[in-house]
Amino acid sequence: MGQAKSICVAELGRTAYGACWELQQDLFARRAEGLVGDLLLLTEHDHVYTIGTGGTDLHLLAGEEELRARGVAVFHNDRGGDITYHGPGQIVGYPILDLQSYGADLHLYLRNLEEAVIRTLGGFGVRAGRVDGYTGVWAEGEKVCAIGIKSRRWITMHGFALNVSTDLAYFGRIIPCGIFEKGVTSLSRLLGRPVEPAEVLPVLVREFGAVFGAEMTKAGAKELRAAAHAKEQPTDT
Repeated sequence: MGQAKSICVAELGRTAYGACWELQQDLFARRAEGLVGDLLLLTEHDHVYTIGTGGTDLHLLAGEEELRARGVAVFHNDRGGDITYHGPGQIVGYPILDLQSYGADLHLYLRNLEEAVIRTLGGFGVRAGRVDGYTGVWAEGEKVCAIGIKSRRWITMHGFALNVSTDLAYFGRIIPCGIFEKGVTSLSRLLGRPVEPAEVLPVLVREFGAVFGAEMTKAGAKELRAAAHAKEQPTDT
């Protein structure tokens, strides 16, 4: 029998994108060195547009003055994909995993991320699925969850963004994921009632563990940040 898999979940609350990206990078490096185990960071971001390695500024329709007035930051990052929006009411998940324990297959990994979200939405009675040719999760013909990742030597970072009670108007100032012909939706819109991320998080964690075949354990944000910035202790010789 193989060794049991475990993923440590850290619910970070609301975070500024830049600070959370720095935390991801620290943990990504430490995971690659084998200094921490597999992790799933869960957060809601302050308003931000992020542009991945496959993106272009042309898909950002708002100018600098509008961005300042609305308090929206812009980051170019190193994930795959085009432009997307993150903000309050959206669950953003950053799995930092060694995929050698999960099939060593990026295509499978993407499908597993989609499957975890599809099952989560199913838990709320929403029929969601995939659309040929696109990465992400869709319901009633519109995207409800965007996915963009980075992987190096089978270690992952970045991840998925599930619209729960997100203000979808912010997507109106971009061409989301560079897709002109399809819209964006949220769980609240699909259900016709307000849904808060706190209601969805336990379902998402459970389904993530089920899809990846891992025990999900919890870590506090303070302990996680301490682990990211911990220095190696000198060893006496």
